[in-house]
Amino acid sequence: MFESKETIQQAQKDWEQLTLWPSLERAPERDQSFMTTSSAPINRLYTPLDLQDSDYLRDIAHPGEYPYTRGVHPTGYRGKVWTMRMFAGFGTAEETNARFKYLLSQGQTGLSIAFDMPTLYGRDTDHPLVEGEFGKCGVAITSLADMEILLDGLPLDVVSTSMTINSPAAIIWAMYLAVAEKRGIPWAKLRGTLQNDILKEYIAQNEYIFPPEPSMSLVVDTMEFGSQHVPQWNTISISGYHIREAGSTAAQELAFTLADGIAYVEAALERGLDIDDFAPRLSFFFNAHNDFFEEIAKYRAARRIWARLMRERFGAKNERSWWLRFHSQTAGCSLTAQQPEMNIIRTTIQALAAVLGGAQSLHTNSMDEALALPSEKAATIALRTQQIIAAESGVTNTVDPLGGSYFVEALTDRMEREANEYFRRIEEQGGVIAAIRNGFFQQEIADAAYQYQREIDTKERLMVGINAYTVEAPLEIPILAMDPEGERKHLERLNQVRRERDNALVQQRLEALRTASEAGKNLMPALLDCVRAYVTMGEICDVLREVFGVYQDTTIAV
Repeated sequence: MFESKETIQQAQKDWEQLTLWPSLERAPERDQSFMTTSSAPINRLYTPLDLQDSDYLRDIAHPGEYPYTRGVHPTGYRGKVWTMRMFAGFGTAEETNARFKYLLSQGQTGLSIAFDMPTLYGRDTDHPLVEGEFGKCGVAITSLADMEILLDGLPLDVVSTSMTINSPAAIIWAMYLAVAEKRGIPWAKLRGTLQNDILKEYIAQNEYIFPPEPSMSLVVDTMEFGSQHVPQWNTISISGYHIREAGSTAAQELAFTLADGIAYVEAALERGLDIDDFAPRLSFFFNAHNDFFEEIAKYRAARRIWARLMRERFGAKNERSWWLRFHSQTAGCSLTAQQPEMNIIRTTIQALAAVLGGAQSLHTNSMDEALALPSEKAATIALRTQQIIAAESGVTNTVDPLGGSYFVEALTDRMEREANEYFRRIEEQGGVIAAIRNGFFQQEIADAAYQYQREIDTKERLMVGINAYTVEAPLEIPILAMDPEGERKHLERLNQVRRERDNALVQQRLEALRTASEAGKNLMPALLDCVRAYVTMGEICDVLREVFGVYQDTTIAV
């Protein structure tokens, strides 16, 4: 039987008077602020009284049932564990291809491609504006020739591939599709995810090229093309990860990410797409930060909010349209250059939170990522972290094992309330793009980042190796060494492509792209024709820069 509210209230008063206060007189609590990573206060105790406005069947329900608070699959990880998708990419296509093959041989179950800065900004490697940036934060892809080498020998019809690319996302995806086409792999068999979330670039990461409106049109082009031709592909991964890395709170990450999702849905509907044709392939990407319970609550709230939005606000009929499926990556911003081996422990806690929150896919950061791109040893340890959680921890044996926890459910409810309040404020300003242009998101994140850093500086928040338990010791972990001849080899291939391709055809393809861009047509067919003719990334983006213009951010967060 369940006790009445009055009975529990009286029992709590009795506990405070007879048990708690005498204990505090003998042994006071630690002199510190008890708060989440997002600086939200945490109560001493959570009881059913904290859930008195919650209804189990309405708000929590069973796994696999609306509103999916406890997960979108009724069996959780008892049926299939999450995809272990280690983010990798550096130097040349050859080097990254070798890393992917190594990771697959070690038990990785999905691919995740990181691209270098020239690629992210739609420039060829030899452009003067990107000098010195070759291969530093990802692999260099300048033409279809590089993509062919990057994917050589990889089973594209078996493993799924995630690609972290935004402004040039449609171009990179066209290259991937062209490689599959040349290898005789039907597009219908391809599985993967294109990050393609341009809104969070304006909000947090700042790797944009074109203004928001044409950029949104490009995103919808991929959504429309994918629903028609590549049915198993997630053409967008709506990303809170970078918002959190920029310094947001968990609630801001949740709210701003889902607000971006609403904006993409509205843009696709405005194009004339049917919601149940594209919504099942929407995916999300969240951070897994240090606060174990706050992160779990964030994921659970995200599923519930999205399900209600899709069914009640947008009228989606397909149950899969209600699902929020997400990839998670442990928090790079939480890792320290000091005592880097301690990052293994941070990553383990963060990964466990992602798993207990029901992630479909997971990347675990390597211990050396505050210092350099991951070495092979560090990447292997990060992968083994996931494998140990899956095989040895026991957390996969039951679905949503923390469901029903007074603390977790109260945190989940609080996340939902805070997100809904942010939705209201964003709508008051005219929507996501208007809030980007007036600096709302940027200022909110800047304020949160300042608060977090102030707490570290004053030791209100402790960080091992930074303001607590510091040591002076030499660095003793291996650091990745890239091929010193990599850039020269890459440029030789680029120049060979330019010499040997049909340059008259290249000009025809670029002119067709210009015409389609000016006419407002779906650009995927024209982009596919361009990459098949070995038109380079920079050449394609230069045409789009001329047609769409280049975005200049005029906001300043203070």
